[in-house]
Amino acid sequence: MNLDGKRILITGAAGGLGRAVTEIVKQQGGTALLMDLDFPHDFARGLEKHTVDITDRSAVRQAVSAMGRIDALFNLAGGFHMGPESHDLDDDGWDRMFQLNVETLRTMVSVVVPLMKQQGRGCVVNIGALGALQGQANLGAYCAAKSVVMRLTESLSGELRNEGINVNAVLPSIIDTPANREAMPDADPGLWVSPYDLANVICFLASDQARAIHGALLPVRGLS
Repeated sequence: MNLDGKRILITGAAGGLGRAVTEIVKQQGGTALLMDLDFPHDFARGLEKHTVDITDRSAVRQAVSAMGRIDALFNLAGGFHMGPESHDLDDDGWDRMFQLNVETLRTMVSVVVPLMKQQGRGCVVNIGALGALQGQANLGAYCAAKSVVMRLTESLSGELRNEGINVNAVLPSIIDTPANREAMPDADPGLWVSPYDLANVICFLASDQARAIHGALLPVRGLS
């Protein structure tokens, strides 16, 4: 895997996975362009950071216009919620899952993909969910939203592959983050996916070695 010279826009960059991906991008010779709602004061010193609400298309467009060339877009921003039973889920819970997981993706591709089409080359990597390959109890909104992410990945790939743009998604099981450890204290995190292992897969999909991969929904499940 080699990312030499590649400029990679990472949403959700301040999260656990975003930090790991940023580190791998740097190790592999790429330039990380970071975007999130907020960043800790001492986070990623020396790197280009953009504090943006990525559901705001105008704000995203303004930030992206200042970045120059973008070779890859990693749509890491998203959210998870263990809700009530699906018949009892209120509109706010449903809307939040789609806002965090679907609308963020739609906003980013609406701004970045036209630039990639002008360049004649690009790569988009989305985050689906292994658990959303089928419905799960008390996860109706989350599974529905991540299912949309996966179908959009396939549709975008079908539309863009002949324009030199690869679109794929990774489907992690549970990612070993501090938030997940706190939420599931009795689980065995040794069975989960390391953020760095997942980051390596994401970064590989942006490398020239992955040029032949289009529309893949790639399971990354660790030992679970």
